[in-house]
Amino acid sequence: MAVVLSKSGETEELVGLLSELARLETPIIALTGGADSTLARAATVVLDAGVGEEACPHDLAPTASTTVALALGDALAVALLEEKGFARDDFARLHPGGRLGRKLLLRAADVMQPPGTLLPASATMREAVVELAHRRGLALVGNEGILRGVLTAGDLSRLAERDPDFLVRGVEAEMTNSPKTCAPDDFAAAVVGRMERHGIVAMPVVEAGGRVVGVVHLHDLMRAGAV
Repeated sequence: MAVVLSKSGETEELVGLLSELARLETPIIALTGGADSTLARAATVVLDAGVGEEACPHDLAPTASTTVALALGDALAVALLEEKGFARDDFARLHPGGRLGRKLLLRAADVMQPPGTLLPASATMREAVVELAHRRGLALVGNEGILRGVLTAGDLSRLAERDPDFLVRGVEAEMTNSPKTCAPDDFAAAVVGRMERHGIVAMPVVEAGGRVVGVVHLHDLMRAGAV
């Protein structure tokens, strides 16, 4: 199948091309403003790309007609995509090197950092401060690898404002018990969207059963091309 674009459908360079396509028995979809042109007569399907006049003040340079041809080409591409059932994974598989391909292929597991040691629920905020400094502003709380809650640098700041003796307080009373998490196989672009909706910059990566396997940070996702 050949898609041939020509405003008039009568240009000299078309003659050789149409002859060769006919020899090869190649079906032609014509996008042309010449409904009775040589191109239209040779085509299997003709899409009317004609315009009343060009945007050019002299009605000479192809301007409005090129926009019409572009819109018809896009419509053809989308119709073919839907007819063939072309999905996001197909795009990523066929175009893995481009930015869109990377965005579609990238998973949380590809970007996550090791979770480190989880703080026990019995830990104090003094211990949490050290963990927050080492873990880029997100401390994980749990036991035997199972997540029970998280503390952020923001939590620490708010607690310090209202309680000057916050360092002796227990972590369990201050942590977020139901933190936002993602799974290792979640698409990185979806994780970014979740972070943006909830106003967070780091998220635990959790397997089934609540076991923590890593942490994803927004800056790492951005660096990897997830947005």
